[in-house]
Amino acid sequence: MLKLYGSARSRASIVHWYLEELEIPYEFVKLDIQAGEHLKPEYLAINPFGKVPAIVDGNFQLWESGAILLYLADKYSKIPLSLEERAVFSQWVLFANATLGPGIFREENREREMLRLLTPLNEIFSKQLFLLGDHFTVADVAVAAILNYIPMILKLDLGPYPAVLNYMKQLSERPAFQRSIGSRA
Repeated sequence: MLKLYGSARSRASIVHWYLEELEIPYEFVKLDIQAGEHLKPEYLAINPFGKVPAIVDGNFQLWESGAILLYLADKYSKIPLSLEERAVFSQWVLFANATLGPGIFREENREREMLRLLTPLNEIFSKQLFLLGDHFTVADVAVAAILNYIPMILKLDLGPYPAVLNYMKQLSERPAFQRSIGSRA
């Protein structure tokens, strides 16, 4: 059985959400970061950097939330993807982790980046339900998770971005979201 290693209030909740969406069996192994469980040799053998999340799927080990999301999409998605479609999924997952997250959550970036990031997203969501059109994908998990962390952590005014707010609300009401990220809110 696949094991997801994580801790409270970590990016493991993003992977947790996607596992719930996929409806595959898994075990959540909660590490006590305060007690240093992420620095014990058993866990360092899975992720030598001692960060969460990480997964163990049979004999395969993987860390970094974005890489895990893409692996799970490749392995468990019911829709076969072309190389180009896979690249677009990767683009959005990397955008969430490397651009959107740091742009919003790093205080030194926020003022400059928030408008640049949320305005195009607002435009996209004013025209379609999900990032890639009418179908929920791993790209939505990556981006919506970061967006839904904003009211949980920063309490920023997102009023100027009504389509983003609607997207966040819509995705936060999904049962899999409620069983994962929503249960921590």
